[in-house]
Amino acid sequence: MAKILTLTLNPALDLTVQLDQLQVGQVNRSNAMLSHAAGKGLNVAQVLADLGHDLTVAGFLGVDNQQAFESLFAHRQFTDEFIRVAGETRSNIKLAESSGRITDLNGPGPFVSEDAQQALMARLEQIAPDFDVVVVAGSLPRGVSPEWLHALLLRLKALGLKVALDTSGEALRVGLSAGPWLIKPNTEELADALDAPIISIAAQAEVASRLRAQGVEHVVISQGSEGVHWFSTGVALQALPPKVVVASTVGAGDSLLAGMVHGLLGGHPPQQILRTATAIAAMAVTQIGFGISDVAHLKLLEKGVSVRALTEQ
Repeated sequence: MAKILTLTLNPALDLTVQLDQLQVGQVNRSNAMLSHAAGKGLNVAQVLADLGHDLTVAGFLGVDNQQAFESLFAHRQFTDEFIRVAGETRSNIKLAESSGRITDLNGPGPFVSEDAQQALMARLEQIAPDFDVVVVAGSLPRGVSPEWLHALLLRLKALGLKVALDTSGEALRVGLSAGPWLIKPNTEELADALDAPIISIAAQAEVASRLRAQGVEHVVISQGSEGVHWFSTGVALQALPPKVVVASTVGAGDSLLAGMVHGLLGGHPPQQILRTATAIAAMAVTQIGFGISDVAHLKLLEKGVSVRALTEQ
């Protein structure tokens, strides 16, 4: 069991609305509505907890609607190191159609002051040395700049932590220059951060090599139903997931990241790491919510994952 810290700087209350097909501009009737305390780092934490790890969660949390999050922390036995800020944590609406298509309506969330940012940095200075790895995942809230994120990543590294980063846009662009231990963008997010198309395996391998020179040991590129590419020293692998009935794609990437962190910390063989992580992501799309709900089903999904060495094309 590893001690893992996850940072969710911009958590959310997710309301998932399940419906057959969204009719834009019409009255739609839902089949079900489910509410979750969420955010990418918290989603990762729930999967890692189910894999047997000891989790501490931190970030920024609005004081006006923190109850759902505190209930999650208590239920999951997470150590809570979140900094409370004025206002409400944002609410996100996920419209999940039976085809698997998801439409996101994301709220703005609270403004995070410089005092709150300093408070989080100070708290991390105190607690960070106790952990094996920190996962920094999700978007930045209002008031937090990509430059502050860059400084945070460098400080976490200086404290001796392995840093896994999963973000996008300018935050990813700036975060890459801090040389995190692991990144997990999708193809579009990585291309956007580098201002270059990254379609071919050769292009992805070349980018991974450049990033490795900057200190990024593991480049994991998620490609949805087309699988996952993983580049590291001596490793260039592709995993293709088994076919499943999709309930929601929300949290699939977070589950993949959790599986990769779990396998790498456990020192598992590369093919097994990627196989298990891909199976965990495949399981995630079959359910609403986060975590590993059925270990036997996960083992069955693992058998359906195809892993092979990547060849340039």
